[in-house]
Amino acid sequence: MAVNLDDLQSVRDTERRKDSLQHLEASFYGDVARYIEGLREERSTVAGSSSDPFADPEVRRLTDEIETAEGTVEAIYERRVGKLVKLASFSAADMPADEEGLTNEERELFEDLVTRIKENRAHVLSVLAGEADGSTAEASEASEPAGPTPEPTDSERASESRRPQPGPETPAPDVSAADLMGGADPTPTDDEPDPNSESPAGARAERSPGTERRTVRITEDVGEIVGFDTRTYTLAADDVVTLPVENAEPLVEREAAEPLE
Repeated sequence: MAVNLDDLQSVRDTERRKDSLQHLEASFYGDVARYIEGLREERSTVAGSSSDPFADPEVRRLTDEIETAEGTVEAIYERRVGKLVKLASFSAADMPADEEGLTNEERELFEDLVTRIKENRAHVLSVLAGEADGSTAEASEASEPAGPTPEPTDSERASESRRPQPGPETPAPDVSAADLMGGADPTPTDDEPDPNSESPAGARAERSPGTERRTVRITEDVGEIVGFDTRTYTLAADDVVTLPVENAEPLVEREAAEPLE
């Protein structure tokens, strides 16, 4: 399916208005990737035939369109993934959940979340029933394979390659919720906001061990996103909020937020 910037902005606006997921083509993100790649190729062609590509108005126009398209599709994903997490929790609890209209990437994430939620719930119930003590040793023994580890399938390799990789000293995360978006949390100082309180200016800060964070001021309504710390944030203009750096930097780059530290 061919897409353009108007299509993307229409999808973004609809996603912001709806509480439920709007139905998208399964190939939506792949179609957007091909559209952006086509713009890059066109820009390279124009720049190659221009005497001054940095001042060429067509090169600048194509650059603006590429950056706007990238920011728009990121906003679409951030809005949809928050809804997707809720949908997966409903499905894992055997409640009605509309699974139609998910993209290929979203369906893979949805199925993974449902499986993990069900497994975690079963483990918690077994702990409560006294059938398991939830100790690290028991969890480690339970996770050990009974026989040789099977070779991963092509789809499993592709899924793993899309997950954010930890740094040399950072533990690998159990669940990766973002494909488009790390480090020990520094010791809090007296200048940092209290993570359990809200300042008069409306600042919100929530800490998650092992996640590097940044405080920013939101400059435009962003809506609901799921952070790299797995927390859900609802971001509106003039909010001051401390976010995982992997969420804060894309917002600053597309001028939806400004850094305060």
